[in-house]
Amino acid sequence: MDNGIQYTAQSSASSAEFRNWFMDKLFMGMSVSEYARSLATPFNLAAVAILVASAPVFIMRYTRGLASVMDATSEYPWGLLLSWGIFAGEPLFAAGFVVAAAYYLFGMKSYRPLVRLAVLGGMLGYAFAASYLLIDLGRPWRIYYPMLVNLGPSSVLFIVAWHVALYCTVQLLEFSPAILEWLGSRRLHRWAVSTTVALIIGGVILSTVHQSALGAMYLLTPGKLHPLWYSSHLPLLFFSSAVYAAMSFAILLAFVAVRYFRDKCDAKFISSTPSLTLSLGKGAALSMYVYFALKVLALAQDDRWGLLTTPYGYWYLVELLGFVAMPMVLFTAGVKSQSLKLIRFSALFALFGILLNRVNVNLIAFNWHLPGHLHRIIPPGTEIMMIMAMVTLHILVFRWILNRFPVTRELPEYEGTH
Repeated sequence: MDNGIQYTAQSSASSAEFRNWFMDKLFMGMSVSEYARSLATPFNLAAVAILVASAPVFIMRYTRGLASVMDATSEYPWGLLLSWGIFAGEPLFAAGFVVAAAYYLFGMKSYRPLVRLAVLGGMLGYAFAASYLLIDLGRPWRIYYPMLVNLGPSSVLFIVAWHVALYCTVQLLEFSPAILEWLGSRRLHRWAVSTTVALIIGGVILSTVHQSALGAMYLLTPGKLHPLWYSSHLPLLFFSSAVYAAMSFAILLAFVAVRYFRDKCDAKFISSTPSLTLSLGKGAALSMYVYFALKVLALAQDDRWGLLTTPYGYWYLVELLGFVAMPMVLFTAGVKSQSLKLIRFSALFALFGILLNRVNVNLIAFNWHLPGHLHRIIPPGTEIMMIMAMVTLHILVFRWILNRFPVTRELPEYEGTH
C-alpha cells in the first residue's frame, strides 16, 4: 500500500514537472497571462483581422468549389495563387540547400551561423507550397495519389509531386537538430547530426531536379506560351534563376533576423551577418550574370529578335532589363562599395524579378493569343484574400519558431556539435 502511494506521488510529481517544463517552453518562460498580454501588438491584431476576414473565402472554396473563389478555366487553370505560392515561391525556398551545401559540402565554414535560418526558411516555404497545392487541387484529399495509387513516372507533374513531398521531409530532418536541442534530447540529437551530410547531398540533388522540373512542365506548351518566354532551355533557365533567388532570400532572412529578432540572435550571428551578406551578394550577382547570358542565348538560338518590337516584346524587355539586368548591376555596385543596404535592396529587387518572370510564364504570356486574355490576368478579390491569409500564416509560424528554437543562436551545451 505504501509503495503504491509512493509510486502515485512520484508519478504526480513527474507529471507536474513535465507540465511546468512544457509550459515554460511553450510560453517562453512567461505565465499564461503575461504571454497573452504580449500578444496584443498591432501586427498580431492585423494578422487576426486578415485571417478572420479570409475564413469565409476558404469555407467557400471547400464547400462550393474552386470556381467560387477563383476565375479559373480550362484555358487558364493556374491563377495568381499558384504563380505566387509555387512558381515564384519555390525558387526562394531553395535557400536552405544553397547555404547548407556551401557549409557542409564546399567547406565554407563562415556560413555556419546562417545554415539553420536558411533551412528553416526552406522548410516552411515548401510546407506552405504544399498548402497552396491543397487549396488549388480540385480534389485535395487525393494529393497522395501520385505517390501511392496512380503512379505516372513519365509525367512531369508526377516528378514535381514527389519532389515537394521529399523536399519537405528532408528539410524537416535537416532542421531536426534544432528541434531536439529545444527539447533537450541529446541521444536523438547525435543521431540527427550524424545524418546531416547525407541529407544535404540528397537535398541538393532534389533541389536541382525540382527547380528544373518546374520549367520542364512548360515544355509541354509550345503552342500556348508566348515564343519569347517559351524555350527548350526552360529547365535550365528555371534552375539558374533559382540559384540567385535562393541567395537573395538568404540575404533578406539574415536581415530580418537581426533587425526584428535581435534578442534571439547570439553575438556570432550578429557579427557575421555583414560578411555573409557581402558573400551572398557576390554569389547572387555572379548567378544573375549567368542567368542573363542564358536568357540572351535562348533568345538568339530561337531567333526571336523580331518579336521584341511587339507589345509583348516591350514587356519582355521590361522583365529582362528592368528586373534582371538592373538588380544585377545594383548587386555589383553594392558588393564593390560594400554597401549592405544596396545589397539588401538588390536582393529584394531581384526577388520581384523572379515573381514577375513566373507570373509572366504562368499567367500573362500563357494562352496570350486567346480573346480577352489580358482581362483574365487580374485576379478576383477572393483570391487576393487567400494569398494574404497564407502569407500571414507563413509569417506567424516563422516568428513562432524563431522565437523559441535555437535557430540564430547556439545553446552553450550544444556548442560545436553541428
